[in-house]
Amino acid sequence: MSLSDSLKERWGLNEKQWGNLKGATVATLVTDLVLMVPMMIAIMFVADLIGDNQYDFDLDPWAYVAICIVLMLVTGVVYVYEYNRCFFDVYQESRNVRTGMAERMRKVPLSFFAKKDPTDLTVRMMGDVTVQETALSHWIPALIASLVFTTVIGVMILVWSPLIGLAIVWPIPVAFLMVFLSAGRQKRENRRKMEKMEAVTEMIQESLECSADLKANDATAPYLKRLAGKLDEVEGAEVRSELTMTLFVVGGQLVLKLGIATTAIAGAVLLSEGTIPLMVYIAALIMVGSMYNPINIALQNLSAILMAEDHCERIQEINDIGMQTGSESFDPGSYDIAFENVGFSYDGGRTVLEDVSFIARQGEVTALVGPSGEGKSTVARLATRFWDVDRGRITLGGVDISTVDPETLMGSYSIVFQDVVLFNTTVMENIRIGRKGATDEEVLSAAEAAMCDEFVSALPEGYGTVIGENGGKLSGGERQRISIARAILKDAPVIIMDEATASLDTESESRVQKALSRLVVGKTVLIIAHRMRTVEEADKIVVLSGGKVAEEGSPSDLKESGGLFSRMVELQNGSDAWSLRGHR
Repeated sequence: MSLSDSLKERWGLNEKQWGNLKGATVATLVTDLVLMVPMMIAIMFVADLIGDNQYDFDLDPWAYVAICIVLMLVTGVVYVYEYNRCFFDVYQESRNVRTGMAERMRKVPLSFFAKKDPTDLTVRMMGDVTVQETALSHWIPALIASLVFTTVIGVMILVWSPLIGLAIVWPIPVAFLMVFLSAGRQKRENRRKMEKMEAVTEMIQESLECSADLKANDATAPYLKRLAGKLDEVEGAEVRSELTMTLFVVGGQLVLKLGIATTAIAGAVLLSEGTIPLMVYIAALIMVGSMYNPINIALQNLSAILMAEDHCERIQEINDIGMQTGSESFDPGSYDIAFENVGFSYDGGRTVLEDVSFIARQGEVTALVGPSGEGKSTVARLATRFWDVDRGRITLGGVDISTVDPETLMGSYSIVFQDVVLFNTTVMENIRIGRKGATDEEVLSAAEAAMCDEFVSALPEGYGTVIGENGGKLSGGERQRISIARAILKDAPVIIMDEATASLDTESESRVQKALSRLVVGKTVLIIAHRMRTVEEADKIVVLSGGKVAEEGSPSDLKESGGLFSRMVELQNGSDAWSLRGHR
């Protein structure tokens, strides 16, 4: 691996960012060189004031005024150039990086999100990219430019006067070495700080999402007490991280102060021996201050870069995620869903499905039933390619879905989940999510078919009513009917329903079922249900147990067989007859 590839991987950079970094470094170096000119003019001016020396240029004072005016104009142009290269270009690309991360996460298997907390992903896209952005615009270009600038000037001084050059240069490698040796300690403290901050962020989000449960169980005060403890831990970790960085950076900067002293002493000795003229001694004192200023900043930048690497690694982790890909052309002859010897486990752990085979045919309703935790929802996720199978294959109309681009594939599916996700916008726009670009008339038609008119007519602004975060202003049944309206609007040939009515009351369930009956006509329908009466009208039932297909057939045949399905029906009938009074 080349040096550039190694650095790009280490800092999580794409090609555009790498090009911007090189441009920013050149711009910063040019700025440093231009800012060195005032020091040279100061030396020339002092030489002219002293007069009678080999460095006397004997320039007219107005010449210095003219030089300063030109220098101010050049400096202004250079600063604009540096701003465009260091800041504008970098900030523009950071926006693209965030968009790219979002696009990548849009194409990764959903198994990735099962391992990552949404808060963590948000921090990566916003916080970590901001740190990377600052490193590329402020820290890295300034550090590289300072090293190049200092090396060039240092060599020139050593050639000009070896002893004075050595007195000026020796503290620089010592100061950088101090910061480098502290890199491991600084990274450890920074990681601890990041872990503590992530834990607190997750806890704050949890407290907001679960506030009702905390209040219902009178657990708010203990929870907030624990949160306060976590915040104290973050504060302590932040202090330790800053203190660790400060100790070594300030130590390096103190070493540079010693360089001023050694330069003054070495120059005084040479001056007293008559080895150098007074002008050289004065020039050395002017130069040592000018050289150390960028080095002081470079030490801070180096320390910041060392800690920023952890943030860049988290960005690179997103960049390294394998995306689901496939053909964007998909035209199956039918829409039968076939599972062929499918095996699957989450993250290589317990096997959830083992050698599962069945067919859900077009124009039929196929119901998946079985005890909790036996893989019913997993089957639905695999059928829609939310996850990819470990073994076997799944086909839609004879086409292996692993060869089809997930977004292209999803064009053939309408999914109605038990937990409906709504957005804080109008009813109209929430339904329109089912098909982008649908007209208002098409949306209203789908809403009517899903029996949404009954409750929307009672809303203050009808279909223009903003329904709050996740539809907080609506009941469970109303939210579910909006979800069904989306599916009707999409009009996809395959319908997946995962416990679509499980959490509804009897009246809402009846209305939702009527809406569903309009949705499933002529489609390939795969239903996941716990309530046996929900699947009584299914064409075929597939019973999962132990990650395998235990039984398969029509509801009537399975009831008569006396197997697992028959047993589940008997247990549920007994459960329906249960009452509090009967158990007193």
